[in-house]
Amino acid sequence: MENKIKITGKTLIGLGFRSGKWFPDAIDHINTNQLEGETMLQYLAQFKAPPIVDLHTEPIPFAINIKAENELEETNVNSVISSMDTLMKTPTLVHGAVMPDACPTGPNGTIPVGGVAVAKNAIHPGMHSADICCSVMLTDFGKTDPKKVLDAAHANTHFGPGGRDRNSQYRFPDELLEDFEGNYMLNNEKMIQAARSHLGTQGDGNHFLFIGKSKKTGNTMMVTHHGSRGPGANLYTQGMKIAERYRKELSPDTLKQNAWIPFDTEEGETYWDALQIIRKWTKTNHQVIHDATLKALQVEAQDRYWNEHNFVFKDGDLFYHAKGATPLDPKFMPDITGPRLIPLNMAKPILIVEGKTSITNLGFAPHGAGRNMSRTQHRKSKTGTIQEIFNQETQGLDIRFFSNEIDITELPSAYKNAETVRNQMEEFGLGTVIDEVMPYGSIMAGDWQKNAPWKKRRRK
Repeated sequence: MENKIKITGKTLIGLGFRSGKWFPDAIDHINTNQLEGETMLQYLAQFKAPPIVDLHTEPIPFAINIKAENELEETNVNSVISSMDTLMKTPTLVHGAVMPDACPTGPNGTIPVGGVAVAKNAIHPGMHSADICCSVMLTDFGKTDPKKVLDAAHANTHFGPGGRDRNSQYRFPDELLEDFEGNYMLNNEKMIQAARSHLGTQGDGNHFLFIGKSKKTGNTMMVTHHGSRGPGANLYTQGMKIAERYRKELSPDTLKQNAWIPFDTEEGETYWDALQIIRKWTKTNHQVIHDATLKALQVEAQDRYWNEHNFVFKDGDLFYHAKGATPLDPKFMPDITGPRLIPLNMAKPILIVEGKTSITNLGFAPHGAGRNMSRTQHRKSKTGTIQEIFNQETQGLDIRFFSNEIDITELPSAYKNAETVRNQMEEFGLGTVIDEVMPYGSIMAGDWQKNAPWKKRRRK
């Protein structure tokens, strides 16, 4: 009896199939069952890959809500627009915008901070980044002394890497645990452990705890700024791996950082649900710090509201990726309870704003002041000792660093001019300021690496 020719991967590629994880099992099935001709093609039909999606030949037009007012800003704005031009060739995108606080981050084609990218039926993990749901929450402490609030907050918050030890952890809500356990992307030991230990922590970098007084009422306000910490970073890593798999199959010419997960897939829907749970965790993360501070002072909150400014927002089949942009439109926030918050720098007021959606703002406002230069460039631009620079830029304020080490790259001079951002908000219709939280003091992580435990051991 004549032996049949065994098929190989080359056979499948010759038939027009793209190599994939399914190849070995399919080849084994075909050879074991001696499939050939039409029967083999009918079996292989289930593995037929969708057609390659090409990049847009020209960038999809996007709204530019920023202008340069000096040479340094010119360089920054040109970099932002160049990166957006490349980004807007991504096949899924249908619209976009940049805000006055925009600054580049990563290689050309990466969504800038202060960027909005609107995709159809697609979630791009790289466009919300690892700091999923970076957000701000305000609590009104009434007429409480701001120093007492700052002291109590300092005793109850936590900055720096890692989480809280078992003795200082906040209770992890049962309902939130059920949410994590009900989503396979969140239901693993590493994720749940991070969700427990990172609850009530604020991380590092530009995250802060700010105390000030309402310009309107004189009431003391506390504002926290941080994202989803370890749980968000872990989900982002998973999302990027899934998106990369789809990129290779659907659109190899798309930049890796702009890979997407099709929403109309099981993974797309599961990832979307996981994002909502991470959003819920992050809101709880703010709340436990605010509630602990209220409890320590035996004070009742007069008001509270929050908003994220680093997230993906859904409207029908459109997904608005806001990389550092504040949602103005209520449709983006199902739990909206107040106006929006836009911090500028530790020496300037936090703006409380409202606004309407337009064809140029797409329903968003800036998220802060942004940067015109990198941290390294900023360090090189300063003269004098660290203490002298600190004293000059924080005069009259109670500024604290949780690590007890000053981080000069978080001082006001590291950021864009606050008045420029405010003026451009008004010029481009990006929200109306209805109140301001005038600064009293703030806490940040500081330069926690300077005297990190492992560096102390190395020096010994």
